[in-house]
Amino acid sequence: MNASSAPAAPDPAAPSPRRRLSLYLDLIRWNRPAGWLLLLWPTLAALWMAADGFPGWHLLGVFTLGTVLMRSAGCCVNDVADAEFDRHVKRTAQRPVTSGAVSKKEALAVGAVLALLAFGLVLTTNPPTIWLSVVALMVTLLYPYAKRVVSMPQAVLGVAFSFGIPMAFSAVQGGQDWALAAIPAAVPALAWWLLVGNLFWVLAYDTEYAMVDRDDDLKIGIKTSAITLGRFDMAGVMLFYVAYLISWGALGHGLGLLKTYLIGIAAAALQVAWHFTLIRHRSRDGCFRAFRLNHWVGFAVFAGTVISYLPS
Repeated sequence: MNASSAPAAPDPAAPSPRRRLSLYLDLIRWNRPAGWLLLLWPTLAALWMAADGFPGWHLLGVFTLGTVLMRSAGCCVNDVADAEFDRHVKRTAQRPVTSGAVSKKEALAVGAVLALLAFGLVLTTNPPTIWLSVVALMVTLLYPYAKRVVSMPQAVLGVAFSFGIPMAFSAVQGGQDWALAAIPAAVPALAWWLLVGNLFWVLAYDTEYAMVDRDDDLKIGIKTSAITLGRFDMAGVMLFYVAYLISWGALGHGLGLLKTYLIGIAAAALQVAWHFTLIRHRSRDGCFRAFRLNHWVGFAVFAGTVISYLPS
C-alpha cells in the first residue's frame, strides 16, 4: 500500500465524540433549563385555557418538546450573532462559539436540525398553527440582531418568547383550512391579549438579566432595556411585573377561572416582591439570581390555571 492510499491519521486536536456532544449540550444551555421553562409555562397555561382543561397528551407533548427544541435552536443562532460581543463579556466569553470550540457553521447546523425537528412536531397539528410557527421562527431569528438597533430589544424577545400562546390556541381551536384568513378564526382576541401580558413578564425578567451585563454592554455598544431605563431600571422591572400579573389575572378572571387561579397569581406576586429585594442593590449576583428564578413565577400562574380546571 503506497502512502497516498493510506488512511488519514486522526487529528489529535479534534474533540472526541463525547467531548463534541458536551460542547453541543453547552451550546444549547442543556444544564440551564430555566430558559426553556420561561417559555414553557405560559405556553402550557394558554394550552389549558384554549382547551378548557387538559389538552390531551399529543398537544402537551408537541408543545413541551417543541419549546425545548426551539429554545435550543434560538441559543445557537444567538451565540453566532453575538460571538464578537460575547468575547468582551466575562459571563459569556467561554461559550462554545465565542471561545472557538464550535464553529459558527457548526452551531448554525445544530440550530437548523433542532428547528427542523420542532417543525416536524408542528406538522402534526393543523395549518393555522403551521403558518404561525413560520412567523415565530422569523421573530426568533430577528431578535439577536435587534440589539443593534432597538433601544429595548427585550420587547422583540417578548414577542418571540410569547408566540407559543397564539400557537396553543390555534392548535386547539384551528381547523384544516390552509388559507391565511383562517388564522384569525383559530386565534381569538384572548390569545393576543395573553401574549401582550406575557410580553411584560419577559420585559421584567430580561431587564433583570440585562442589569447583570450593563457595564459590559455599555462598553461594546449593545442596546438593552437596562441601559435605556437607566436609573429607572428597578421601577421599570416592577411596573412590567405588575402589568403582567394584572393582565393575566384579569384575563383569567374573565374566563371564569376559580379562586385557585388568583391564588397562583398571588403566589407569583409574592415572588416578585422577593425579586425586588434581590435586585434593589443592582448587584450582578442578585440580578442574575432573580432572573434564574423567574420560571417559578410562571409555574405559579400555570399551576393555578391547571388546578382551576380540575373537576370540583
